[in-house]
Amino acid sequence: MDIPYTVQPRPDTGAYNAKVGIWLFLASEVMLFGGLFSAYILLRVGAPDGTWTHGLLNVTLGTINTVILALSAITTLMAWAACKMRMFDRFKLFQAFTIILALAFLGIKAYEYRDKFLHYQVRKVDGRYVDGHFQAATYLGKGSNAERVEHSYRGKSFVDGTTTNEFTLASVTLNGFEAETLKEINQPQPGHKHAHSEITVPAAQIKKIGNYGPKHNTFTAIYFTLTSLHALHIVGGMIVLAYLWGPGSRMWQTDPERFTNRVEVSGLFWHFVDLVWIFLFPVLYLT
Repeated sequence: MDIPYTVQPRPDTGAYNAKVGIWLFLASEVMLFGGLFSAYILLRVGAPDGTWTHGLLNVTLGTINTVILALSAITTLMAWAACKMRMFDRFKLFQAFTIILALAFLGIKAYEYRDKFLHYQVRKVDGRYVDGHFQAATYLGKGSNAERVEHSYRGKSFVDGTTTNEFTLASVTLNGFEAETLKEINQPQPGHKHAHSEITVPAAQIKKIGNYGPKHNTFTAIYFTLTSLHALHIVGGMIVLAYLWGPGSRMWQTDPERFTNRVEVSGLFWHFVDLVWIFLFPVLYLT
């Protein structure tokens, strides 16, 4: 049994079934991201003075990713246009470019995430803060006092898997700066650059230590929520694009018009993903 309106437009909507379906799906996506953007606004407006983070994100990398997604919007459009003109080789070329650009976007995003998990903040017992990238942690063996240097933070203590000896934290070293208040870190004066140096903080002076992961503060929580959800959409879209480029392209031989419609529908989703980033970039990186 043939399914009607897979190629021809429906008389009631003027669009074929898949196009109607993707527009309904994108309407739900607008509500999803709309709710998250609203949460961002409320959290920012309600944040106590000095606690909302500014200038944490790398604007250069954000700009590069914006250009990458803008280019991918062009290449996915060109892939659809190539199908309309029955130029299958051109479709394969532009679709491949789109997938490569998507991988580049995710690679840069992964680098940014890694940087946040290597960026630490120490609150000292005296109320001051040390902020910077993690360099090393020195641990002492319980009983033996054997010194052990780790290049990742393993907590206040840990047990080596090869021995029963417990190691306790002696000090941590960050490449960063010291500040009197959180406001100096979260909201630096425009144009001000903190001078960085290696700072070692003894364990006895550490009240709290943690990286800039999602639980660091409200800004990093909403940043990771918005950008990771967007990245999941990139991954999902890339899987569909790769399928249409690979095994799904066999439909071109039997029903090129329906295949072209599939390319158009995937392109509509991809344009939505691009549009979301156009809002995310200035909201998170520039304000």
